[in-house]
Amino acid sequence: MAQAPFTELRVVIAADPPARLDKALARDVPEEATLSRSRLMRMIAEGCVWRDGAVLTDPRAKVAEGDVLVLRVEAAAEVETVAQDIALDVVYEDDALIVVNKPAGMVVHPAPGSPDRTLVNALLHHCAESLSGIGGEKRPGIVHRIDKDTSGLLVVAKSDHAHHHLAAQFERHSVMRRYMALVHGLPDAGDPRLRGVRGASFEAGNILKITSQLARHRTDRQRQAVVWSNGRHAVTRARVLEAYGTPPALSLLECWLETGRTHQIRVHLAHAGHGLVGDPVYGGRRKLSEAALSPAAVAAVGGFSRQALHAETLGFEHPDTGDMLEFHAPLPADMQDLIATLPDA
Repeated sequence: MAQAPFTELRVVIAADPPARLDKALARDVPEEATLSRSRLMRMIAEGCVWRDGAVLTDPRAKVAEGDVLVLRVEAAAEVETVAQDIALDVVYEDDALIVVNKPAGMVVHPAPGSPDRTLVNALLHHCAESLSGIGGEKRPGIVHRIDKDTSGLLVVAKSDHAHHHLAAQFERHSVMRRYMALVHGLPDAGDPRLRGVRGASFEAGNILKITSQLARHRTDRQRQAVVWSNGRHAVTRARVLEAYGTPPALSLLECWLETGRTHQIRVHLAHAGHGLVGDPVYGGRRKLSEAALSPAAVAAVGGFSRQALHAETLGFEHPDTGDMLEFHAPLPADMQDLIATLPDA
């Protein structure tokens, strides 16, 4: 097999370097080289870092001010995932990143059972030669995901630098993400039932706060579950925007995440007794009163075929300019049509 083309990058270690090779490189490699910390680690392990003609393969190797390191940087390789001409709702795009409004029903990344027709397949076609390479491959940099049957906004990196920068923001939980969710019932601070739900509390403004840990369900590995030990810390907040029915049987919530765990909003709201309409996994299908709503509304809710969840707002710092960006996507037509059938409370 022919060796992939590469370029050599010369890095001079600056004053007061970290003691370890990997940390020194992460500090001193020029930003324009767009080499993330994880890629630098991989380059060290693969024998792509040299000093005085000797290969350095130990990330803990000592370095000193003035050391000259030569990095062999392979050109971005083509990936096996097929580019497919699939229509995208592009909200914003520049050389560093692209923001798309994903429709319900589209998987973000190829996986067993969904080998193609995914967002990544569509982005490979749409972005084409504007992808400068993520981790040594010409591919879009997925830094977060939303479920197949959740609609809404996603940001995707087009360069290694943008991918690293955006991923760090998600890790710090500094990205603004707000969702619209149509749920059963009406979360209210005056509800004595909610006062008895572990992890549920209310903040000023009747804002529901749910705090727990989340982990894989013990018997169903496709689900997440609320746990109180040996899980990942998760915090969800929600406030009521509209209530529907007399007495209120459904409500539209604005939800925001302090953390971003798999299925977090769906699991937390189900735990609080306010599962999402249409959620096939976490119990979002309930018997509704035709007296509280109407026969037509009850039929529309019962026929809604996905969890009624939409990623409406996305805000983050641009990895190149440092500007704060904020994007909004209106409710998709299926949720708008469903809500149009519901009587106000």
